[in-house]
Amino acid sequence: MLTFVASVLIFGVLIFFHELGHYAVAKKVGIGVYEFAIGFGPKLLSWRSEETDYSLRAFPLGGFVRLVGEDPEESIEEGSFQQKSVLSRFAVIAAGPIMNLLLAILLFSLIFFAFWGVPTNVIGAVEPGAPAEQVGLQEGDRIVSVAGEPVDDWFELTSRIHAHPDQEITIEFIREGQNQSVSVTPKEDPDAGVGLIGIGPEYRMYALFASLSRGVTYTFGVLVFFVTSIVQMITGAIAPDVMGPVGIIDMVGQVARTGMTEVLSLAALISLNLGVINLLPIPALDGSRLMFLLLEGVRGKPIDPQKESFVHFIGFTMLILLMLVVTFNDLVRLNIF
Repeated sequence: MLTFVASVLIFGVLIFFHELGHYAVAKKVGIGVYEFAIGFGPKLLSWRSEETDYSLRAFPLGGFVRLVGEDPEESIEEGSFQQKSVLSRFAVIAAGPIMNLLLAILLFSLIFFAFWGVPTNVIGAVEPGAPAEQVGLQEGDRIVSVAGEPVDDWFELTSRIHAHPDQEITIEFIREGQNQSVSVTPKEDPDAGVGLIGIGPEYRMYALFASLSRGVTYTFGVLVFFVTSIVQMITGAIAPDVMGPVGIIDMVGQVARTGMTEVLSLAALISLNLGVINLLPIPALDGSRLMFLLLEGVRGKPIDPQKESFVHFIGFTMLILLMLVVTFNDLVRLNIF
């Protein structure tokens, strides 16, 4: 029951913010909105205000905002999406993923202000028997350089270590005011293919505005890590590690049993991931629609709506097939299948 409630709340909030971005910008630029829906399937709750129907549906694994003029046959109607400038349409489509990025910033900032604080480049925990303990690293050591590259925060530190599985690197640190260094070989994680030395960070609490600032920089750090990981998976540098709805729901259930801070952190990571994935130029996702708008801006005329719809249909079909494969793998991994 806890897994179900936590999953519905997390997915519901992430989807609401994503669709709210599309909705709010569409209203701002004068595009009509037929419907704002959270979830798919039968309506559980619905109401109408002015020109828009609002609904909460049975399956909370998605949502949509249906705009006037998205269908080419509606393009002549007043407030049509198709009649607006390329810039206005670009803003409407981009607003969904951007809202997910902003939500991640707000959630991380809340965590830094009221719960954990910010992970620093100071070691807060050392795993017994891990490479870090074997070479003498201790709690309280402030790491300033990894493999010859300076590090100022936890994400820089871990990304440098992750990049050197089974390769000896030099770590420079400060202990009791003295500069020291050790050589250590990160152990390769068999699942993720990254290097690990078995350390955890020390956390530092921040005031409200400092937390917002740190939320921005921390989110940017995670964003760079996500993008780098995607590039590495595409190029084959690391093994693909894709999780579908079943795997995410299982993870949410596990995290929900550990505490509110961990739930908020996971929600921020999923929101950021959702924003990044939606900006990729994959047919049927927001990124693909943005690419078509960029092409329209360069060409000075729109792409044939029928051809664009066909590309999105093919992309949607491929995404459904991929989701089925990923879901099957999740079921096998969880010993459900």
